[in-house]
Amino acid sequence: MKLSFNKTELVDATNIVLKAVSSKTTMPILTCIFIEAENDEIKMTGNDLELAIETKVKGVIAEEGKIAVDAKLFSDIIRKLPEGEITITENREMINISGGKSNFDIQGRGADEFTKLPSIKTDEYICVSEFTLKEVVRQTIFSIAANDNNKMMSGELFEINGDNLKVVSLDGHRISIRNVKLRETYNPKKVIIPGKTLLEISRIIPGNADSDVYIFFSDNYVIFEYGDTVVLSRLIEGEYFKVDKMISTDYEVKITVNKREFLDSIERSLLLVRESDRKPIVLGIEEGKMDVSMTTVIGSLKEEIEIAKEGKDIKIGFNPRFLSDAMKAIDDEEINIYMVNAKSPCFIRDAEDSYIYLILPINFIA
Repeated sequence: MKLSFNKTELVDATNIVLKAVSSKTTMPILTCIFIEAENDEIKMTGNDLELAIETKVKGVIAEEGKIAVDAKLFSDIIRKLPEGEITITENREMINISGGKSNFDIQGRGADEFTKLPSIKTDEYICVSEFTLKEVVRQTIFSIAANDNNKMMSGELFEINGDNLKVVSLDGHRISIRNVKLRETYNPKKVIIPGKTLLEISRIIPGNADSDVYIFFSDNYVIFEYGDTVVLSRLIEGEYFKVDKMISTDYEVKITVNKREFLDSIERSLLLVRESDRKPIVLGIEEGKMDVSMTTVIGSLKEEIEIAKEGKDIKIGFNPRFLSDAMKAIDDEEINIYMVNAKSPCFIRDAEDSYIYLILPINFIA
């Protein structure tokens, strides 16, 4: 095998497939990138058996071939080489990487050891713009569980009904929901996609509003196709939580507040919170104003924000980071927050329910 590349294009393609390379495994082949050159195409693949990414990279094929190479070492080498052309030559599993006046010789692994992407045929799919997918993930991913103790909570529900895509995440303390209008009508479908997959997808897609991502579904896999890249991931098996039963439209208090002012106040309160602290931010809601207060071992903060209020006065506490995450996900200038009492969750939602955020309150000492 003998290939030559522009350094920038090779580094970019390598960075994409690195997202699917395992860093913790007892199988050395899973720490490798697979390079394959045939039929006038050069493909690079990473596969940790749960997530696989394949992308095409521009280059010149002087001699076809295929080889697996240690991903970290390969990435480090090509990034350190001078700008310009990089040549990769493989002979009997020894790989020569050269650029400028530098030459590296490293050991490769046989192509037969590497697990390539499975061939999956399905006609179930939806199409969304790169921008929409990237935004939907950004606006929900923070609500997945931080660990795998509950597998369902480590993924997000993608539910398709006609021309509507509903994306749901939850971690036991909060729920995030985004509803997106699709350009076409599709058959009903529900799948649970691992949060890791969605996070990596959101990092590697450019996010162009004019470029599309095709999302294909099979019984066990989801496939994302955009540009020259294919991302394949196992789905999480099982029945997702009955989220609709947790969402209510009942409320006794509704406030409308400037999103930027509220977020700035929350961010200031977080200056007093250490990582291990579970201190709530306390909201005292009265006619025309909301008192924001935080007291920790570091110090205390009190602020007042102008609001519009419907209903009774209320005093309620929340995890400030949960409020901050929701505020950062919302692009509206003003937001509506709905509450029943100090023991019940609040709902942050717009009139069209394009987004819904549920946050459970925290008990506090008045």
